[in-house]
Amino acid sequence: MGIYLNPSIENFQKMINSEIYVDKTGLLNYTNKVINTMQGYLCVSRPRRFGKSMAANMVAAYYNCECDSRLLFSKLEISRSSDFDKFLNKYDTIFLNMQEFLSQSKDMDSMIALIRKSVLWDLLEKYSDFRYFDPGNLTRTMQDIYNQTKRPFVIVIDEWDCVFREYKIDKESQERYLDFLRDLMKDKGYIHLAYMTGILPIKKYGTHSALNMFDEFSMINPGPLAPYVGFTEEEVEALCRKYGLDMEEIKSWYDGYSFENALSVYSPRSVVNCMRFGKIENYWNQTETFEALQVYIDMNFDGLKDDILSMMAGEEVPVNTGSFTNDMTTFRNEDDVLTLLIHLGYLGYDGKNKSVFIPNNEVRAEYVSAVSASDWGEISRALKNSADTLNAIWQGRPAQVAQSMQEAHFETSHIQYNDENALSYTISLALYAARNYYTVYRELAGGKGYADLVFIPRKKFLDKPALVVELKWDKSAMGAIEQIKEKKYCKSLDEYKGNILLVGINYSRKTKEHECVIESCQK
Repeated sequence: MGIYLNPSIENFQKMINSEIYVDKTGLLNYTNKVINTMQGYLCVSRPRRFGKSMAANMVAAYYNCECDSRLLFSKLEISRSSDFDKFLNKYDTIFLNMQEFLSQSKDMDSMIALIRKSVLWDLLEKYSDFRYFDPGNLTRTMQDIYNQTKRPFVIVIDEWDCVFREYKIDKESQERYLDFLRDLMKDKGYIHLAYMTGILPIKKYGTHSALNMFDEFSMINPGPLAPYVGFTEEEVEALCRKYGLDMEEIKSWYDGYSFENALSVYSPRSVVNCMRFGKIENYWNQTETFEALQVYIDMNFDGLKDDILSMMAGEEVPVNTGSFTNDMTTFRNEDDVLTLLIHLGYLGYDGKNKSVFIPNNEVRAEYVSAVSASDWGEISRALKNSADTLNAIWQGRPAQVAQSMQEAHFETSHIQYNDENALSYTISLALYAARNYYTVYRELAGGKGYADLVFIPRKKFLDKPALVVELKWDKSAMGAIEQIKEKKYCKSLDEYKGNILLVGINYSRKTKEHECVIESCQK
């Protein structure tokens, strides 16, 4: 057993021993299916907090020929597979965490040299009695070992793309790194499986990729690996039952990633922390501050800020992911920025409609922090003041609400402030703080039509009144209140037992002012 060749399986043991362990060994059914085939090269990209390293440790522990990991896997999903024994502990497994080598190197040449020297050290220690053509040549030494043992290799690489985050503008170093990986793995008969994981898909250069033998499974197209991107609905429901937490609230905070083969995927780290600590809150910012997002949404591309505001208000916006070059510095247009945010987990992606959206309340909070700290004029101020606006509604101060709407009023290139739909964006942003207390519905069916906005208190905040908001354009706020009553919009709240506030808001193009009326509704 070496450090990099057939390393200890203790990391996987710790995962299983943890208070919360969600079985993702079904992933091994896929790797077993493609091992020793032309499809045996997998690049699996996920955002931070989505269990990339856990999966890499699992893969290494399963194939490692110097460990008996049968007991670890015996009660997990993979043990029920007919191929379980066929591949268990049958391969010389090399595990490389590229971040470790990067942090110990002053430049790319020294990093590559350290990788070669480290792996050779383990190989030559284990197979010291063999003859070698060139014991300083890593790929030739692996070939010599395979020729004499007939035992193939599995290579697992974690944080494969850390080089592109550290050497963001050093194209020459990036190319040398990709060339090293290609020479290590491409067309090598002794490698039966290569499993790489990182945040980014494989870097593109020109019309081809240096690692074009890899199948890529990303946040844009995870394919058959979609159920292993994060926690599925069924897995989270089981945890909610065990820990006594409300599934509806967990869903609004941590769900939102959806794929063809997994319609509802949750952020794993956030769910685990929520269960362990028994508290729904933002766990995203414990591993990354909002400034990481702010850098990208402040980029000066036409339409980018408008689309961010649309998504913060609950809308989806179209995106073309095809031009993205899979790095963190090459941005030709807004689409490239939005595509990177998909890979970073800041946006969900609808592959059918080719659109993006903010996936859940936890991530939306990061956008609010980023925009509030940026110079986005009245919008930044409106977000900062949203709690005061909400309090003004609760306390029946319509003049203050109207003034807050006025301050949040914005003109943009594609969200023209000229209809009730645009007005709803303003209301959604000005009342952002309401999401801390309410589940927010747009165009909610009730009575004889659809209420523009309905705010229903979350179970922890049933002391707050529900809000039914109707918007008008060039009419009157009182007319909005009358429409709520006439069309019986409160019928959508039949199961709700608390107080209800009716909020009518009108915008006059002539005076360019907002008007607000607030009434209490007796059920």
